[in-house]
Amino acid sequence: MASGTLIFLRRLINNPVQVSAISPSSVFLARAMAAGITPDTGRLVEFGPGTGKLTDGILAMGLPPENLTCFELDPIFVRHLQDRLPRVTIVHAGADTAPDHVAPGVDRVISGLPLLSMPRQVREAIVGAAFRILAPGGVYVQFTYGQKAALDPAQLEALGLQVRFGPKVWLNLPPARVLYYSRIGEG
Repeated sequence: MASGTLIFLRRLINNPVQVSAISPSSVFLARAMAAGITPDTGRLVEFGPGTGKLTDGILAMGLPPENLTCFELDPIFVRHLQDRLPRVTIVHAGADTAPDHVAPGVDRVISGLPLLSMPRQVREAIVGAAFRILAPGGVYVQFTYGQKAALDPAQLEALGLQVRFGPKVWLNLPPARVLYYSRIGEG
């Protein structure tokens, strides 16, 4: 089996728009995205795991692999994840279909998707899907390379959401900011 980095580079060359990153997420970004996860967290969903760098950070926090479901569109990444993480559920489908595959009541959704590079309606569909499966008080964790949230104030209001800017992770290529989305009044 090829290394995750080699697979990432091949996919970047073959499909740069879908991959939309110049390198895999760093261990530092993975730790920041997984902050607060414990073995008792409950069910967790990851959108866009790619080669599994954020997934590794999630599992390193002690989350049982059986409690993690990942949504990945790229069939090469899907096979790589299935080989590497046999106890994690890998769904070969878009994040916007999460409510078709996962029952409501998820504690957290972590996303490595390049939302800012997607059309406005797609961003809204993905974040909306996350909140259809999240339990009350659940949080959607997203990182961005940009200076703004993926949803503008009107979209946030339409979905009944708020966003809080978390830490900037300088030890990532490029540096990334962690964002926490929650329902208004819950975060």
